[in-house]
Amino acid sequence: MATHDARSIVVGVNGSESALNAAAWAATEAALHDVPLRIVYGFAESVLRVRPGCGERGPKAGYARSARSLSMGRTGAIGVIVPDIVNPFFPPVIKAIQARAATKDVSVLLADTDEHVADELERARALVRQVDGLVLVSPRTPEKDLPAILQLVPAVFVNRRVTGAPSVVVENSEGINQAVQHLHALGHRRICYLSGPRQSWSNEQRRTSMTNACARQGVELAEFGPFEPQMQAGVRAADLLRASGCTAVIAYDDVIALGVMARLAEHHLHVGGDISVLGIDDSPMSGVAYPTLTSIHVPGSQAGGIAVDLLLRHLDAKELDPSPVVEL
Repeated sequence: MATHDARSIVVGVNGSESALNAAAWAATEAALHDVPLRIVYGFAESVLRVRPGCGERGPKAGYARSARSLSMGRTGAIGVIVPDIVNPFFPPVIKAIQARAATKDVSVLLADTDEHVADELERARALVRQVDGLVLVSPRTPEKDLPAILQLVPAVFVNRRVTGAPSVVVENSEGINQAVQHLHALGHRRICYLSGPRQSWSNEQRRTSMTNACARQGVELAEFGPFEPQMQAGVRAADLLRASGCTAVIAYDDVIALGVMARLAEHHLHVGGDISVLGIDDSPMSGVAYPTLTSIHVPGSQAGGIAVDLLLRHLDAKELDPSPVVEL
C-alpha cells in the first residue's frame, strides 16, 4: 500500500509480489512529483521466509522438509541479495527465483542494499547463519572484495561474471547491436549512451557493446554518466541530452530511460519524433509508459531460475565444476 502527501510518498514493503509492484509504482510517482520516496519495511516471518508447500500439502510437508534439511546439516533456505528492490528489473527475477526454489522445497530469504555497495557484504554476513547459499543479483561489490563473500557460503552470481564462482550472465552485445542498427536505419548519426552505476559489471559490458556497435555503423557516440538507476537521474540526463546534439539515446536501464521521457515531455519534445529513446531490461514498466518505451530484452526471469539450479547442484554435489558460467 502506498500513500503520499505534499512532502513525500510512503510505501510499505513486506516482500510480497503486490508490495513490490506498489513500490515500483511509488518510485515512479515520487520522480514525477519530485518528492522523496520513503520505504517502510515490515517483514513477517511468513513473508520473509517463503515456505513452499505448507498450504495445499499441509504443515506436515514442511516438517518433513525440515527433518531432511536437519539430517543433511542444512537450513533448507537460500538467500537472495539485490541492489534495489523497487527497481522494476528485479521483482521478476525475484519471483522466478522463488518459483524455482518452491519446486525444490527450498525457502527464500530476501535482502536489498538500496544501491549501497558496502552493504552487500554486510547483508551476506547477516544471512549466512540462516541459509545454505546465496544468489547475488547484479552485485556491485568491487572485485577485490568478492572473495570475502565466497568464503562465507556457496554463492551464485547473476548478471556478473565472477572468477571462481558459478555465474549466470546476459549477453548484451547482440541486442545493443540490433538497436544501433535500427537507429542508424532511421537516420540517426549521433547517439548518446547514459551510463549506469560505476560499480555495475553489466554497465561495463553495455558500454563496450555500445562502442563497438556504433563503430561498426559509423555512428558518433556520446556518453553521459554514471547515473544511478533512478528516474530522477534520467530527468537530469535529459537536460544533458538536449544540449548534446544527439538525436537518439540508449539508457543503461528502463528506469533512467523513463526519467528521460518524463523530462522531454515537460519540454514538449516528442519521443520518437524529436528524439528516439531506448531502454534496456524490458521491465514491466516499459509497457505501461506513454508512449511505450522501446526496450532491449534481458532474460532476467530465466537467469533467476537457472541461478537456483546452479546453487542447489553446487550444494548437492561438491565434485561438480565449482564455477560454471551460463550465458544467456
